[in-house]
Amino acid sequence: MYPELFKIPFTYLTVKSYGLMLVVGFLAAVFLIKHLSHNIASPPQFITNAALYALIAGVVGSRIFYVMHHFEQFEGRLLSVFAIWQGGLEFLGGVFLATVVLVFYMRHHKLPVRQYLDIIAICLMLAAGFGRIGCFLNGCCFGKPINLPWAVRFPYGSYSYCNQINPDPARKRFQPYMELPPEFFHSFDKNNVRYSELKPYEELTEEQRKLVKSEYRCLPVHPTQLYESAALFGNSILLYLFWRRSQRAAKRKGSEGLFTKAGSTFALTFILYGISRFSIEFLRDDNPFEFDSLTISQNISAILMVFGIILMIILAKIKPDKTAKDI
Repeated sequence: MYPELFKIPFTYLTVKSYGLMLVVGFLAAVFLIKHLSHNIASPPQFITNAALYALIAGVVGSRIFYVMHHFEQFEGRLLSVFAIWQGGLEFLGGVFLATVVLVFYMRHHKLPVRQYLDIIAICLMLAAGFGRIGCFLNGCCFGKPINLPWAVRFPYGSYSYCNQINPDPARKRFQPYMELPPEFFHSFDKNNVRYSELKPYEELTEEQRKLVKSEYRCLPVHPTQLYESAALFGNSILLYLFWRRSQRAAKRKGSEGLFTKAGSTFALTFILYGISRFSIEFLRDDNPFEFDSLTISQNISAILMVFGIILMIILAKIKPDKTAKDI
């Protein structure tokens, strides 16, 4: 786990792994958008500007969604809402706000909305794949304990470690996976049941440091961040192939295939992402259960899948002479 890659010389600032992977994903997405949209007649700066606005909206939307979902963490310290560098972004919120901003931007500049949304959907999955690698380096979005050859162990004090040494009633787990002795904590809670303020590794004795690397070592967990990264890269490839199929169908006059209208690739994105996120949530161990013993991400994923199917059906029924127009 490498939440901070290195410190900037002569400053107190550090380069965060999650932020760096977001930038890498953004640059990869912009490059691919320019490559795939070269046949669409519009000034190149519109594409770059749209991508930049989408990035800003994505970060803001992700933060808003996280704050709404975990508002109890910010009670009494509302200014920390703006401390994004401390972590706390949720992908689905970012996708929603970024999509809204993109649609308004493209309609304002009279760009072919559905054609660009198809391309942006491919690139969004690519960018998100890099973002999940950042999650892995940061240690968030961790999985359940499992004994598999590819399972990973996060270090003492990580999100996964803190989760394992505490009960999690929100996930219907009322006992910790691992009982850590009181001397590893600074204090007890009011009921003297749950310990709080885990001591930093630097404050541990030599004996305690040996114990957290052996007897009290973090349990191996599913690398769910990498699972989702692989799924997102796979989604991007599938969407590209689907989009190429639509492009070939558009060149055949009078011979259109099923689900080849402009916007269909964008609609398919909701289905593919919904399936992959819904499935991976079963292996994650961080999000609380909220509705029907499912996490909020699973409930939203189910809605996205239904929305994607409906949108694909609607687009398939649009008459050919309307496909060049934006809806």
